[in-house]
Amino acid sequence: MASNSQHVVENVLKQTALLEKKLKTTEVTKDIDVELDPGNLLSVDPNPINVKEFRQNREAFLKSVARDNTQLLFNNIWKLPVERVDEVILVQIPDATTNLPREKHVPKSNPLTRWEQYSKVKGIHKRKKSRKVWDEEEKKWVPRWGYGSKNDEEKDWVLEVPANADPYEDQFMKKRKDKKERVAKNEFQRLRNIARAQKLKIPGQGVKPKTLTKKPEVSMAIQAAKQSTASIGKFERKLPKEKPTRQMGKKRKFDPVCGNMADERSRETAILNSMNRKKPQIDVTKAVNKEIQEDQDYQRAQKGERKKPGRSTKKAKGSKKALPTVKKRKSGGKSKKGKSR
Repeated sequence: MASNSQHVVENVLKQTALLEKKLKTTEVTKDIDVELDPGNLLSVDPNPINVKEFRQNREAFLKSVARDNTQLLFNNIWKLPVERVDEVILVQIPDATTNLPREKHVPKSNPLTRWEQYSKVKGIHKRKKSRKVWDEEEKKWVPRWGYGSKNDEEKDWVLEVPANADPYEDQFMKKRKDKKERVAKNEFQRLRNIARAQKLKIPGQGVKPKTLTKKPEVSMAIQAAKQSTASIGKFERKLPKEKPTRQMGKKRKFDPVCGNMADERSRETAILNSMNRKKPQIDVTKAVNKEIQEDQDYQRAQKGERKKPGRSTKKAKGSKKALPTVKKRKSGGKSKKGKSR
C-alpha cells in the first residue's frame, strides 16, 4: 500500500509540474509600467520591442506580450470593489480616462416641427396613449388603430345620412375620400416640415398657377390644354379666327418591317457616310500638287538653280487641278544659257 500511495503522489507531482510549465504565473514584471484604463478595458505597453525575439518567432512573441498585458489588466480589475449579486461576482468599473475616437459623427438632433415648437412655447407635454381602448358597443378592449380597431371601416356596414346632406350621396365613398384627404394633408405637412428644416421656400396648400407673360408660353399652354383630352384635341371646338396650330414636338418615324433591298442598302450607305464624315477628309488634289512642287524644288536644288519668282502653283478658279502659271518673256530676250528664242 505504501508503494502504491508513493507512486500516486509522484504522478500528481509530475502532473503539477507539467501544468505549471504550461500555465504561467499571474505576476508580470515590466521595465516600464504599463498604462491601464479599466474603464475601457485598455492597456498600453510603452516598453520597447525585442527585435531579436520578434524576428525569430513573430507569432509566439506577440502572443506572449498580449498575454502579459492582459494579465496586468485583470490583476488591476480584481483590485477594484467587488460585490455579489445572485451568486454572481460583479466588479464596479470606474469611468474611462482615455478618449477613444468615434467611428461615425455625432448624430444631429432633428429640427422641431411647427407643432413641437408650439407645444414647447405653450408648455404642452406629450402623453403616451394606451395601445387599446374600451369599446362600449362590443364591451371589450380593442386596438386604438389598425385592424379590429374602433374606427375600422369594415365594421361600418351601415352609415347614417346627415340631415343637411344629399340623400342620394354615397356616404361610404365620402368617408373613404375624407380619409384620403387626411392622409394627403399629413404627408404635405411632413414634407413642409422637411423643407422648412432645409430652409427652402415653402409653397402654400394647393398648386399656384404660373403667370404666363410671353406669347410662346401662352400658345404652348393652350395647345397642351387642348391635347389633354381623350381624343388628343381632335374634337375640340375652334375659335372663329383661330389659326391652325402646328405640330408640337417631333413625330416618331418607324421603318417598315418588310422593306425593299434598295432602301435598306441606301440606309446602310447613309450610316457609313455619316460615320466617315467624322474622320478627317483628305484633299487628293492638294496632296498631289504639293508632291509635284516638292519634286520640282528637289530637281532645282540638284541642278543648283534658284527658284524663279514667276513659277508658282496656283489653283485655277472653277477647276479642281492646280496648273503651274508661267510668266511670258518678251520676244528677243535671251535665256539663261545665252540662246535667243
